[in-house]
Amino acid sequence: MPRIKIELPEKTLFTVTVPVRISDINYGNHVGNDAFVSILHEARVKWLKSCGFTELDIDGTGLIMSDLSVEFKNESLYGDQIIVRLFTGEIGRVNFELYYELTTQRTEQPLLLAKARTNMVCFDYKARKTVAVPEKLLAIINVQ
Repeated sequence: MPRIKIELPEKTLFTVTVPVRISDINYGNHVGNDAFVSILHEARVKWLKSCGFTELDIDGTGLIMSDLSVEFKNESLYGDQIIVRLFTGEIGRVNFELYYELTTQRTEQPLLLAKARTNMVCFDYKARKTVAVPEKLLAIINVQ
C-alpha cells in the first residue's frame, strides 16, 4: 500500500501555535498519533472561535468530521511549540475540506512534523441530518 501524500493548498486560512503537553508524549518519548489528532482538533476549535463560531454552532449548524488523513514527517517532542496552519480545499454543498500543516522551530529552520486533511460535514444535530454549508462560513472558507 503506497504512503499517502497530502498536497497543501496555497492560501493560509488561519495560523495558531499549540504547545506540546507532557500528556501528549507516548512510550516512544514523542507525540503520539492520537495526540496529533487532538492538536488538529484544538487548532480547528481555535479557528472557529476566532470566527465567532463553535463546532456545534456555526450560525445554527454543527460540524462532524467524516474522514481524516495524516502524513507524519518527523517526530514532535515535549516542549515543542507546534505551529498549525489551516487551509481550505474543496467545498461541497454540505461539506468542506480542511488541510493542516504542523511545524515546529527547533533550530534555525522550521521542521515539518505532519500534514493532514479532514473532511468536515455540516450537520443539524436536532434534525439528525446533513445541511448546506452556512453562508457565513462559506464567506470565510471560500478563500481559494
